[in-house]
Amino acid sequence: MNHHAVVLALISAALFGVSTPAAKLLLGTIDPAVLAGLLYCGAGIGVGLLRHVTRYAFPNAGLAEAPLQRHDLPWLAGAIAAGGVAGPVLLMAGLSRTDASTASLLLTLEGVATALLAWFVFRESFDRRIAVGMAFLVSGAIVLAWSGGPSASSLLGPLLIVGACLAWGIDNNLTRKVSLADPLQIVQIKGLVAGPVNLLLGLAIGSSLPTLSASVVAGIVGFIGYGISLALFVRALRYLGTARTGAYFSTAPFLGAVVSVIVLSEPLTIQFAAAGALMAIGVWLHVTEMHEHEHVHEPLEHEHLHVHDEHHRHEHSVDDPPGEPHSHRHRHKRLSHTHPHVPDMHHTHGH
Repeated sequence: MNHHAVVLALISAALFGVSTPAAKLLLGTIDPAVLAGLLYCGAGIGVGLLRHVTRYAFPNAGLAEAPLQRHDLPWLAGAIAAGGVAGPVLLMAGLSRTDASTASLLLTLEGVATALLAWFVFRESFDRRIAVGMAFLVSGAIVLAWSGGPSASSLLGPLLIVGACLAWGIDNNLTRKVSLADPLQIVQIKGLVAGPVNLLLGLAIGSSLPTLSASVVAGIVGFIGYGISLALFVRALRYLGTARTGAYFSTAPFLGAVVSVIVLSEPLTIQFAAAGALMAIGVWLHVTEMHEHEHVHEPLEHEHLHVHDEHHRHEHSVDDPPGEPHSHRHRHKRLSHTHPHVPDMHHTHGH
């Protein structure tokens, strides 16, 4: 298990979780659809600035990520369409027809949708321990969201919210396809496309723009809770696979609730403690996973940030960058060996 990637996934969840109570405060002055657009715009603009500043400030740091390639664009376009446009639109439409308690419970299905699509559509490997861990994490999210006897006034609203969860599950799986590329570039493009689209949709349905100060605050929340969070999520996808990264991200509601207890002085309840215990068991089951067997790496050529470990024993040309980690196009020879691993971008074999 790559514990560094686990930390990245949990920090990603924490930042997104923190953004939830912050966005809750903004909803008093900003329409939900417009707020979604401002959050994505903040993510795209902020991460874009961060990407260019770090590039010029540290030109010789040896940490240059591989840029997106032409063959990545269809996957990224699908991810943006599903998670950046369809998901928020379906959610806003569903929220207008569904009571809050039902919506909160239904939103926990994003992790389930992500894992099921990864396992049964994209053929990502899993075992009983990972499935049970995922069940504990989702159960914790459900316990946390439960507000007592949720009811739906109609079938359409809940179905729309389920559709939003499915759209985000598709987004997560498609984003994994491009996760070897620069995470900051991926987030920049996602934000700069999804942000204006959501903003225009909000204005089209009659919403109005908030004050400049409220817009700036929303942009900052989007930069941290969506932009930085998503960049870390993409890095974790690279090393853990979609289902496992999605499982760790399922802790976001609990981490957001922790912030609400500390910052907003919300009560510490038995429900909160039970949710935390269930999620802790789920994270423990995932972190302590040990998956090892003989497997074959087929010949492969690609480009990404790497060091010369057992999977990267290639020769260099004079034009390749010095130092490690570095990024350049390289070829993997056929390799058969045994070691503990997860379904990262170098372990996509079947079982």
